Amino acid sequence: MKGTPEIKVQNIVASADLHSVLNLNAIAIGLGLENIEYEPEQFPGLVYRLSDPKVVVLLFGSGKLVVTGGRKPEDAANAVDRIVKELKSLSLL
Repeated sequence: MKGTPEIKVQNIVASADLHSVLNLNAIAIGLGLENIEYEPEQFPGLVYRLSDPKVVVLLFGSGKLVVTGGRKPEDAANAVDRIVKELKSLSLL
């Protein structure tokens, strides 16, 4: 091995807690089914695919979120900010 290996950040996983119980059924309807996958029999979380930032957010009824696919910490922060705004605008948070 010659030199130092190059390291690239490809994927950041972050978590957040909204400190509020979430109604995932209402969220799935409110956010629009085109960007949502929610099959509670298969997986207890709602999968929300955002295009800007390009990340996937898992929302759980407990109010906890997992943000994956970001390339920098700001991607996760922006995704959480966007979700909070969307949920508040729908009176779901």
